[in-house]
Order: sequence, then C-alpha cells, then structure tokens
Amino acid sequence: MIPTGEATIGPFFPPRYVDEGANDLTVFEGRKATGEVIEIHGRVVEEDGAPLENLIVEIWQADAQGIFRHPADPRHAQADAGFFGWGRAATDKDGRYSFRTIRPGAPAGRQPHVNFMVMFSGLLRILKTTMFFGADPDP
Repeated sequence: MIPTGEATIGPFFPPRYVDEGANDLTVFEGRKATGEVIEIHGRVVEEDGAPLENLIVEIWQADAQGIFRHPADPRHAQADAGFFGWGRAATDKDGRYSFRTIRPGAPAGRQPHVNFMVMFSGLLRILKTTMFFGADPDP
C-alpha cells in the first residue's frame, strides 16, 4: 500500500462566522447581567507556537447565582434575565480571543466554572475543557 496525503474535510468557517458582540455575555435582550464583570482571554496556538486564526471558541456557564439558563437546570426559571450564559468568539491573526462575562456562581454540587468548546476548520472533533474558579477572595 502507498500512503496518501493528509487532507482536511471541514467544516470551514467563513471569516465572519461570529456575530459582532457575541463574546459579551453581560447584556441579554437589553438587560444587564448582575454579578461581578470579568474578562476571559487567551491565545490558541499550534504545538510549534504558530497562532491559529479564525478558530471558534464558545463558552457557556451559570449566572452569578449558579443557575444555568437551560431546562436541564431545575432552577432555570429563576435565571438572571440579563444573562444568557453562552457566547462565541473567533481568534484573531495572533490566535487571541476574549470574552466579557460575569463571575459564575456555584451550581448545585459543583465549583463555579466556565465550559469551553473549541472548533477549527478541518478539525473533525470538538475540543472541550473547563475553567474552574476557586473560593471567593476575602473582602
């Protein structure tokens, strides 16, 4: 057998796949989220350090009270009306992305956290990870 060249299959994201403002979770339907506003930012690179441009990063999280705006959360009807809990950003030419959100509260039985999903053109598997927050700092 003769090996064939490697090829990507897709999906291939258009340059403007992410809507303007989709990385700001602090306002939903004209209402402001309650809670401590935080910035989450990072850089995505290949193993050799080369930046990955137009990679899609999505986050989802609970509101400041630890409630997910999703029917799977039994308290979802009490979720913060100004906080949707989901956002999307694309990396720039340097592989950088950013989100404006609120510090999540602790959902029942879990530490406060933000879930991440990473998608890239030609990557057949979605990569997922979680950022956990420690206890609130003393005032």
